[in-house]
Amino acid sequence: MDGKETEYFVRRDVLDELRLDEVAQKGSWSSKPSLSEQVKDSLRCSLPKVKRIILTWIPVLGWLPRYSIRENALGDLISGCSVGIMHLPQGMAYALLASLRPVYGLYTSLFPVLVYFIFGTSRHISVGTFAVLSIMVGSVTERLAPDSEFMVNGTNGTAGLDIDARDAERVKVACALTLLSGIFQILLGVVRFGFVVTYLSEPLVRGYTTGSACHVCVSQLKYLFGVKPSRFSGPFSLIYIIAATIITHYCGLTSKYYIDVVGEIPSGIKAPRVPDASLFSQVVGDAFAVAIVGYAINISLGKTFGLKHGYKVDSNQELVALGLSNTVGGFFQCYSVTSSLSRSLVQESTGGKTQVAGVISSIIVLITVLKIGALFEDLPKAVLSCIVFVNLKGMFKQFMDVAVLWKTNKVDLLVWLVTFVSTVLFNLDLGLAISVGFSMLTVIFRTQLPRYSILGNVPGTDVYLDTEIYREAKEIPGIKIFRSSTTIYYTNADMYLEALQEKSGIEIGKLLTAKKKHDAKQKRMQEKEKKKAKKEAKNQLFMSNGSCSLKGSEMNNGKISAGTKGESAANGGALSLTQTAVNGFGKGQANWAYQPDTSVSDTDSDTGCHGDGGSIPQPSREGDGGENAKTRGSGTHSVILDVSTTSFVDTVTVKTLKNIFTDFGEVDLDIYLAGCQACVVAQLEAAGFFSDSIPKSRLFVTVHDAVLHVLAKTGQTDFVIVNDCTTSSHHK
Repeated sequence: MDGKETEYFVRRDVLDELRLDEVAQKGSWSSKPSLSEQVKDSLRCSLPKVKRIILTWIPVLGWLPRYSIRENALGDLISGCSVGIMHLPQGMAYALLASLRPVYGLYTSLFPVLVYFIFGTSRHISVGTFAVLSIMVGSVTERLAPDSEFMVNGTNGTAGLDIDARDAERVKVACALTLLSGIFQILLGVVRFGFVVTYLSEPLVRGYTTGSACHVCVSQLKYLFGVKPSRFSGPFSLIYIIAATIITHYCGLTSKYYIDVVGEIPSGIKAPRVPDASLFSQVVGDAFAVAIVGYAINISLGKTFGLKHGYKVDSNQELVALGLSNTVGGFFQCYSVTSSLSRSLVQESTGGKTQVAGVISSIIVLITVLKIGALFEDLPKAVLSCIVFVNLKGMFKQFMDVAVLWKTNKVDLLVWLVTFVSTVLFNLDLGLAISVGFSMLTVIFRTQLPRYSILGNVPGTDVYLDTEIYREAKEIPGIKIFRSSTTIYYTNADMYLEALQEKSGIEIGKLLTAKKKHDAKQKRMQEKEKKKAKKEAKNQLFMSNGSCSLKGSEMNNGKISAGTKGESAANGGALSLTQTAVNGFGKGQANWAYQPDTSVSDTDSDTGCHGDGGSIPQPSREGDGGENAKTRGSGTHSVILDVSTTSFVDTVTVKTLKNIFTDFGEVDLDIYLAGCQACVVAQLEAAGFFSDSIPKSRLFVTVHDAVLHVLAKTGQTDFVIVNDCTTSSHHK
């Protein structure tokens, strides 16, 4: 079909909402059960239903019995070993970010991974320690268990730091934070609140992780340079750390040089214990932030791999799985987990097919904790810091987003930059709050600042386009077609009305004022004419009585006065003309939208003339042609509101539309709606929008239907538009 035109022809009736309901047979044809039926169904218990619920909440029971050893075992084994080897250095290194001993990073790489194996729905992500969450946990542990609270007096009178007591308290804080964040995630998953992560846009997440990477990088400087600067927390803490590290290192403040190593890694696994619930009130805000950020990273990676390999990742079940991983981990002295991009890529690229790879990686970590942990006790912390820096490479590559977003979407670029700067300057928790708030504001501003357009018809088609963008889109004389690029609701309803008046050139306020003045003037003129007529009627009655007396007298004398008779006839003629003028006053109705001058002069005649004495155009609605047809072509008599972009209406929208119909109708302008979605029509009906003054016949399926209706109603013959739409397109 290369180069060949495809044509289509459409011939149908003009469809307003009433006609559409009849033709399309509008009704409740949905097979969706009612609320009562849904409640009854949820209370019913059957074996298939129980099985379905169990498989939904415990996905491993669905795929593990069907696990193919021949197809998956080798790939999962290689992948699990590779990821397990990565877990060891990353776990110990990221534990330093959380201000915990390295062994707790190994615990975090063990227990949560096993829990996710049971409840998770992604086959390729690697759950465990992650730099961003680690630094978020570290900011809390350092805030609630700072070094200054664990200073003790030494034997020689000098103050020393009780490292064991400090580390034990920080473990309590980390476990309490992890348990509470896990509870938040479980609750959100149970109430099917997985969509909450949609409020964290991709530019926001990438800007946040890049800013977090800066915090991670700075936190490792002390290990790289072997210095111990003072701890800072809160806004601008990043800058204070940097400054203290530079001063300490280059001013030679350390009295002796030594290499800080990992230290003791106890063999075996500690018994589970309940986290300290008394700390919940102090970490509740941080726990919610950790829960949301961890889930956002987890679901984004999970959906990426799911889309690539063709399987579904349940967002709500992922919340539950991650929450259970954190909840169980909190009892085993683990801190908050999520998926890691670097480990997940290794797990996929080395042939991993299922979460069996995660179990194998956990076995490697378990062997390390039980038997060979002592081999890592002399590992320098500077080496772990280098591992952290290497793993931050991918995050720092996200700075390239700035150039891409500059070309594609500057609003998203602004979100990225604000998120990055606020995260760097105001720390992770406050930075996240600022970035989410700013991101929501951009959404609000976008809906408050839509593009408003006047549409014109492309000749020979039923297509209506923005006249400011498309040269061939021509306005139809007498008809204004107005469209907003977004939903009309309470935040932009006033702007919609203002834009309608500005774009259409119809200043409804001035027109209403002019009409009121004209109506008042007509009323004054009518009262004046009535008084005049009444006065002349009295005079006529007096003259008639006088004439009769005179006539009787003259008849008695045998004489008739011809002069008096002529005067009486003249007065009788004047009365007849006056009555005609009064009775015929104001029968016409002026369309005030036509008037270039809204002022009404006191010298206007009683027939509705204004200004220079010209008559007010009175367009006929019956298609009478002649001079009235010329008048119709010179001014606006109908306005069509294209509301096809509106997905819902609120009470403010309904009131605004009602006011438009009422106010524009006051100046003899007809308003029509076009492109209403079925859900919007239902909401308008529920809000009592339709009435005798605003019937459903004012709603049309398309703009073209509304235009054809108006042209037929007004009988416009000076504008030709095709009723049988014919368009053609080239296929290349």
